[in-house]
Amino acid sequence: MRVLIVEDSERLRSQLEIALRRAGYAVDTSADGSDGLWRAESGAYDVIVLDLMLPKMDGLTLLTRLRATNSTSRVLILTAKDSVADRVNGLQSGSDDYLVKPFALEEFLARVQSLCRRGYGTASVVVSLGDISIDITRKLVRRGTEAIELTKREYMLLEYLALRRGEFVSRSEIEERIYDEGSEPLSNAVDTAVSRLRKKLDVSGRPSWIRTQRGLGYRLDMEPA
Repeated sequence: MRVLIVEDSERLRSQLEIALRRAGYAVDTSADGSDGLWRAESGAYDVIVLDLMLPKMDGLTLLTRLRATNSTSRVLILTAKDSVADRVNGLQSGSDDYLVKPFALEEFLARVQSLCRRGYGTASVVVSLGDISIDITRKLVRRGTEAIELTKREYMLLEYLALRRGEFVSRSEIEERIYDEGSEPLSNAVDTAVSRLRKKLDVSGRPSWIRTQRGLGYRLDMEPA
C-alpha cells in the first residue's frame, strides 16, 4: 500500500514517514500544498495524509481540487483544527477521516489501515485463501498454524494482490503501489518478487495461487486453479 503525507512540519512528517515504513507502507512526502496536489494527482496513492494549514496552498483547497479530478484516494485530514465546524467542513470537502493533533501514533496507523481496507471493499483484517491466512493488522501470513516468513517487499506484494484477489493486476500497478519514489524498481523486480512469493506460498504438486496472464498481469485466486 502506498501513502502520501502532505505536512509542513518536518519533524512530524519524518515521524509519520518512519512509522508508516515500519508498518509496511510505501511512502512519499510533501511539505506544501502546491507540491502535495501535484504528487496526489500524479501518483497512485491508497491514502493521503493531509494537514490543513499548509504553505502555498491550504489543505482544503488541495482536497477540493483533488476531488474535482475524481481521485479515489482515501484522505485522512491531520490537523490542530478541532472544532465541530472544522470537522464538518473537512468531511464535506471530501475527506474520508479526520484526526486532531496531538494524537496517538497507534490510532493514526489504525486509521490509515482502515482506510486502505475500505478502499478495496475489505472489512475484515484477515484475508483467507484456502488454508493460508493474511493478517493485515499484524502483517502475518500463516498456512494453518505455521508462519510463512516473507520479506517486507514480498508481504507488500501479497497484501496488494490479496486485496485485489480475483482480479488481474498489471506490473505497472504493482510498481505504483509497493514502491515509493526513493526505491525505483528494476525492470524485472516484480517478476522476481512474484517468483519468490510463489515458492513460499505454493505446495509441490498443486497449482500456484498466483496466475500469470500475458498482457494482463498477475491474479491471486481464492483457490489455486
